[in-house]
Amino acid sequence: MESEAIQTSSPASAIRAIDLGAVHQICSGQVVLSLTTAVKELVENGLDAGASSIEVRLREYGAELVEVCDNGSGVQEQDFEGLALKHHTSKLRNFSDLVTVETFGFRGEALSSLCALSDVCVVTCREGASVGWKLSYDHNGLLLSQTPQSRPPGTTVLLQGLFSTLPVRHKEFLRNVKKEFGKAVLVLQAYALAVPSVRLSCTNQCGQGRRTTVLSTSGTQDLRNTIANIFGAKQLQSLLSFEPAVPGPENCQEFSTHPGTLSETSLQISGFISKCEHGSGRSATDRQFLFVNRRPCDLPKVSKLINEVYHSYNRHQYPFTCLSIGIEADLLDVNVTPDKRRILMQREPLLLAALKASLVTMFEETLNQLPANLRQECFPGTTQCSPRKYDHTPERECARSDVRLSSLRQAFAFRDLDSASGKKGSPKQSPLSQPSINGFLSPSRRNCGEEKVATFSLGFQSTKVEDISTTTLSLPVIKTQLRTRNVSGDGNDALAEHSDPQSESPSKANHNLPSSTGSLTSKVKRTQASALDASPIHCESVKRRKHDLALSVNCTEDDRPVPIARRLKDLPFCLEKLTREVRALYERCGGNVERTFQRRFRARIDPAESLSAEEELRKEIRKDSFGSMEIVGQFNRGFVVARLGQDLFIIDQHASDEKYNFERLQHEGALTGQRLITPQKLQLTAVNEALLMENLEVFRKNGFDFIIDKQAAPTQRVCLATLPTSRGWTFGSSDVDELLFMLSDASGTMCRPSRVRAMFASRACRQSVMIGTALSTSDMKRLLQHMGEMEQPWNCPHGRPTIRHLVNLDMVSS
Repeated sequence: MESEAIQTSSPASAIRAIDLGAVHQICSGQVVLSLTTAVKELVENGLDAGASSIEVRLREYGAELVEVCDNGSGVQEQDFEGLALKHHTSKLRNFSDLVTVETFGFRGEALSSLCALSDVCVVTCREGASVGWKLSYDHNGLLLSQTPQSRPPGTTVLLQGLFSTLPVRHKEFLRNVKKEFGKAVLVLQAYALAVPSVRLSCTNQCGQGRRTTVLSTSGTQDLRNTIANIFGAKQLQSLLSFEPAVPGPENCQEFSTHPGTLSETSLQISGFISKCEHGSGRSATDRQFLFVNRRPCDLPKVSKLINEVYHSYNRHQYPFTCLSIGIEADLLDVNVTPDKRRILMQREPLLLAALKASLVTMFEETLNQLPANLRQECFPGTTQCSPRKYDHTPERECARSDVRLSSLRQAFAFRDLDSASGKKGSPKQSPLSQPSINGFLSPSRRNCGEEKVATFSLGFQSTKVEDISTTTLSLPVIKTQLRTRNVSGDGNDALAEHSDPQSESPSKANHNLPSSTGSLTSKVKRTQASALDASPIHCESVKRRKHDLALSVNCTEDDRPVPIARRLKDLPFCLEKLTREVRALYERCGGNVERTFQRRFRARIDPAESLSAEEELRKEIRKDSFGSMEIVGQFNRGFVVARLGQDLFIIDQHASDEKYNFERLQHEGALTGQRLITPQKLQLTAVNEALLMENLEVFRKNGFDFIIDKQAAPTQRVCLATLPTSRGWTFGSSDVDELLFMLSDASGTMCRPSRVRAMFASRACRQSVMIGTALSTSDMKRLLQHMGEMEQPWNCPHGRPTIRHLVNLDMVSS
């Protein structure tokens, strides 16, 4: 059967060319997408004109007026008519010029597109000219008027009513104007970092109020000074200067590149990145700037690599990144999108390999450093610095705890063995080349007794394979002897009269060990005998160290699995009997058990299918469905079984109640604030300052309060006066930064920082019904009613599912 042709409202017409005016409007809407694009294009025109100072002035966050003023070379009089025409530019003449173009703009579309979307007026003056000119253009880019006007050398472009010719986009722009304003300032920050020698400023004026400065740089060549001007001096203190390193063969193999291509490519990387210590990074990726040949751009693979490497050292934060990449122009394609933010790079794998090698080298070198003023304070007993460096960061402690602990066991074991032989006049060199633990012991322990304690460096040197094997064989013997030690009433260290079978018959316990362990056993005995002559204070310290060793040494004899007797009981169950009972129930009710049904839930109760299960529940269950559920009973004093139609559901009583309490605390929970004795100055950008002052009520509900000085200079107007406190939870300026980042996308909405959410989750967990609590029918019904009142009832704040589908009774009966 042939398909019928679809009838349209109008007959088919001939293919014709679109009107040039319509083409102009259609294409212009694709070039200038937002306030950010409009500001970016005008700033790039000023930079291409050789300006040393650019000022961006906005009125009502750019909704009413956008004005960009520069002190560049100006526009020549013969170019006035073609200034705003489509694809008219002085940057290139043919397609081959794209390879050698070094300016930010080159397509000749910016001013033409802005004319189609707003009312454009240009005031320009050439250097050396006696008078400037004010130029007005229509929406097609044609020159309407040209009048003389006094102006210093340079160009000023004014945009009034941006997107007024596109009603839908204009309405959306006005609705999100503050969000667009924040994005525009972020782009201005990128250009200020890309060209630090240019003085860049941005101001905004609301109504008849005073003009507020949101960005201002000094225009010096020093990139550090520019970073301090934009983000504050505190940000500068947490940065590392990027030091390039040559990628090794493993890096080149990982990114499928050849080391020889590095010498063939002129690749240069410079800039700054955050230190890897916790607290030096940021809670979001809002300060990551990448430049290729001075052009701000988006490099997703590079950004992903930087974050992954940084997370291997600091997994809770993101780095501040300001990296400038220099590469040959013939290896790039910048003409990919109209905004030129996307760049195609021919040898990107080589860049990734070089970046990873450099970052790993930088972080490894700086990871274990201590500030110079803390070394003597932390290790007062050391007289000289060890070539190895010690790390106090929790992430690095966890990463190397097993290596350090094994070395510590070996050092302690051989130290005790050799100290005994040393007292008898036969000092021997320990197999482990090690100094002593002087830096780890308190002064009272360090000076006790006559025993010589060699200084212990902040790192352990590597041990030979044969030394490790000998140490491993001797550890069970040492542990057995140490477990039989006791402290007598007078403080002397002595052997207990009763010991375990291994210590009573060492030949039986060690019959499988090599003969070399015999000498170690004799050393242990000599150590025990010589320990009786030690002073009480020394013996106490030795006993503590040996006790810690006994607890830490891994002995296979004590770690063998212990069988646990479990009480098992068979429960009588017959599926056929259940089927007959269900069939009989339907027959008594007059139903037809053979009727067909639609299977709505297919996901199993499996962590791998959690997403699909939640999607099914969200699609099939409405909020009022929980009130219609029939309570079947409680299972194992931890789960509620409920029925909705022919479907049975199982509800986690603790997780569901926890989620209800969590959402209640999120909406109603108020944090009490602790007033600071001295208000704390916040290192905020001007944009974040304005965002904070607009959302003071959100901060107050989270327990923060501030002192606002509107007459102060930008970035100095806000001081933190009150911090939230709650049962041991402490908060700080990092939570303010996180809240500002969340408000940047949803200004005016109620937000909670992650640590406040974690505190509410912990508090809701303690307030909820626990597993093992027997519930009455009314209590179970109350839990279901609460689930119908939640915004997201499908899992608890810790991710544990609250409800899952069990079975459809029609499937059982059929």
